[in-house]
Amino acid sequence: MSGALNSGTERVGIDELLERVRAGFDRIGPHEAAAAAADGALVVDIRYAALRDRDGLIPGALVVERNELEWRLDPQGSHRAPEAVSHDLQVVVVCNEGYASSLAVASLQQLGLHRATDLIGGFQAWRAAGLPVRA
Repeated sequence: MSGALNSGTERVGIDELLERVRAGFDRIGPHEAAAAAADGALVVDIRYAALRDRDGLIPGALVVERNELEWRLDPQGSHRAPEAVSHDLQVVVVCNEGYASSLAVASLQQLGLHRATDLIGGFQAWRAAGLPVRA
């Protein structure tokens, strides 16, 4: 992941930044995410409340607002979620369409969560794939 985020010496647009951070990990599709969750991966929904209220939730997902993500998932952090037990934890980050989640994964990987990834297409792809959603 080193070098993937802008160090402040180079100007880069969001599209290029997104491409760089995504090169640092393997993203997964909806069915792969469901299989990972069934195998014990932690699915983390970072969508804001209005989207969760409108569209529903992935059953079993941990809801963490994006602005709290690093504090809640850092296994060494004083404000960690009980689920954040190890840097080896497989984490699948879900946003609405799969953009913000990629940037969030880059941040989690910098914290040492080397198995963090995100869901290609986000929650909308999960729902379109016919996977379970609860109100």
